[in-house]
Amino acid sequence: MTLHPSDVKKTAVELGIPILTPEKHRDPDFLESLRKLEADIFVVVAYKILPKEVFTIPKIGAFNIHASLLPKYRGAAPINWAIIRGERETGITTFLLEEKVDTGKILLAKSLPIGSDETAGELHDRLMLLGSEVCSETLAGLASGSLHPTGQPADLATTAPKIFPKDCIINFNEPREKVHNFIRVLSPYPGAATEVGGHRLKILRSHLATDIPKLAVGEFQISPDSKRLFVGTSSEPLEILEIQRDGKRAMPTEEFLRGNANLFHSPNS
Repeated sequence: MTLHPSDVKKTAVELGIPILTPEKHRDPDFLESLRKLEADIFVVVAYKILPKEVFTIPKIGAFNIHASLLPKYRGAAPINWAIIRGERETGITTFLLEEKVDTGKILLAKSLPIGSDETAGELHDRLMLLGSEVCSETLAGLASGSLHPTGQPADLATTAPKIFPKDCIINFNEPREKVHNFIRVLSPYPGAATEVGGHRLKILRSHLATDIPKLAVGEFQISPDSKRLFVGTSSEPLEILEIQRDGKRAMPTEEFLRGNANLFHSPNS
């Protein structure tokens, strides 16, 4: 329960870069501090929605780094929704800030493929590295004048709203691929949840294995060697690879079953 500075703040302190942490973005003293910087551009990464009074201060404006190929997946959870929708590709887009969220003119975009078993956490980390690269190229392009902002085609826009805990319950009445994508999209946080034997479990990783016995919807079954775990969906069963019990650490299935196999002796209700 102790507050710690972020890595960004630690590095800024080491480099002697001024740090501003305003409670309100429209505070006159804060706005004046920004004006005194005489910045050419502001770069916004994983921050709050900024008011017009802030993002119009620099000569060029401000650009944001967004984890999707805009105009697809505008909103708070673009990585998650790309996986939920079964996308095979996503990417990073830099765009100029406007008052309406994620609608500004595009500066630069780069794509990368989404792995068939890749979790949201794994995809986030790959996009983080790509985002750093795209950010640097955007700054260089703006400095040289080689980047020319282009408008977003509104007819191609999709949304990526925030995901809340109530949205994280697994529905095994869905087809196997959809359940698999749902598990991937919520891993590692907040975790796709289900209840087994009166205990809440988070399923953090799954696999579309082909050697799985036929199971009823929501029915769990342990393999004869007690190393694998399967669950039934509305189509084919799904293999569970990683599980977390409330208040415990996440474990590979084989390790989890050593102390919790008794939970799966009856179908999930």
